[in-house]
Amino acid sequence: MTAKEVSKGKPREKPDYKLFDPYTKAIIFGYQQRAIQRMLDFDYISRREYPSVAAIVNPTRDGFHKCFWGAKEILISMYRTIREAVENHPDADVMVNFASFRSAYPTTKEALLTDTIRTVAVIAEGVPERRTKELIKIAKERNKWIIGPATVGGIAAGAFRIGNTAGTIENIIAAKLHRPGSVAYVSKSGGLSNELNNIIARNTDGVYEGIAIGGDRYPGSTFIDHLLRYEKNPDVKMMVMLGEVGGTDEYDVVEALKDGRITKPLVAWCIGTCAKVFPAEVQFGHAGARAGAEKETADAKNEALREAGAIVPNSFEEFDVKIKETFDELVRSGKHTPIPDVEPPQLPMDYDVALKQGLIRKPTNFISTISDDRGEELRYCGIPISKIFEEKWGLGGVIGLLWFKKKLPKWARDFLEMVILVTADHGPAVSGAHNSIVAARAGKDLVSALASGLLTIGPRFGGAVQGAAEHFTTYLYQGYSPEFMVKDMKSKNINIQGIGHRVKSVT
Repeated sequence: MTAKEVSKGKPREKPDYKLFDPYTKAIIFGYQQRAIQRMLDFDYISRREYPSVAAIVNPTRDGFHKCFWGAKEILISMYRTIREAVENHPDADVMVNFASFRSAYPTTKEALLTDTIRTVAVIAEGVPERRTKELIKIAKERNKWIIGPATVGGIAAGAFRIGNTAGTIENIIAAKLHRPGSVAYVSKSGGLSNELNNIIARNTDGVYEGIAIGGDRYPGSTFIDHLLRYEKNPDVKMMVMLGEVGGTDEYDVVEALKDGRITKPLVAWCIGTCAKVFPAEVQFGHAGARAGAEKETADAKNEALREAGAIVPNSFEEFDVKIKETFDELVRSGKHTPIPDVEPPQLPMDYDVALKQGLIRKPTNFISTISDDRGEELRYCGIPISKIFEEKWGLGGVIGLLWFKKKLPKWARDFLEMVILVTADHGPAVSGAHNSIVAARAGKDLVSALASGLLTIGPRFGGAVQGAAEHFTTYLYQGYSPEFMVKDMKSKNINIQGIGHRVKSVT
């Protein structure tokens, strides 16, 4: 089964307050194999009908990526461009963008300008603020959503997981994220979102959805954006917000509480109250975690939220207590019936993990009678490696032990090293020389042997010099810079010939 076989038609219609559901499919930008497998493992224990990863965009190659869906192997289509991916998978309405901070802007912009993509999660840190503001403007104009930049992502329990959100499968099951609860949260910090998952799981019936908006000063979506979604969602019974020192986004929540746009119980806390004990202004881990004015301090925000009607503890240590009290009151008043736990299906363990944990054993594929690394010191054909160094046997001596299983005389060791010195050229000419040598050893005449080597010349050897010269001169005569040439050829998926060959002489 391939992901494309279950990726047909347009995205399923969802209410405007819901970004993810059990049918959500995503396009992954960047060949993040581990994150992709983690998303599929989450899908499996959540009992999704189909994988959530519809396609992968890998600018360096196309084809298929093999991964596991439970115990079965599946193939996920891989494309070089976002355009190809969305054309072949029109029902994918999410893009998880693992591009570097250099490439995050153009790839996110392309996704936002694509009709079928509704939500883009930008994982990279360090995206220029000017670029982020432009992306936010595009998203608002086109009614799209950005999660990030500088985020781990988010999770819709029992439905959809962005990349590595929530950590290992064991942690996900312990936090009851394999099925939806009734509590939705939004956090600045991706690391603390894991803590929220655990706190909410221990004190309520679990998480419905959790979003880490990212630690940059200008997140693509804000606290209020997601809280208003949760307010509209009838499956969400209470909300949790974890803000931090720096910025003023929390005051949008304060205003929403005051004017009645938020009516559901909201337990809130802003971390960074310790900043006041420092003699000078402190920059915490996130780019936006810095108070430039009294209004941006964690204490001021917590007090404003408390006065507006949010449930605010006296410290983070009481955060779980307030969450439990709020949830218990919903149950006691008859406004909510706790969602029962369900047992997730057993996820097969990877072979390498099982072997490492000693759960299985495997016979050796081959037995070496030459090298022995079982003791404290490596031995070649019974000779300690320290002796080889002390007596300066050299590379020829090592080859003698490994290939011929004996100590070679000095003349033989010297001969082997001389052969290596002569043939150690790492340049592209080796392939042509090799073909000439093979033809000559096969008994061909000198002209035929030479022709054999010359016929090897092509775009990746020898001819690359001509191709590189054509590219360089074309852009030079048109007045373009080397940087423009690299970006332009990259956008056209054209390999730059000649790149990678080291100059052997500067004289």
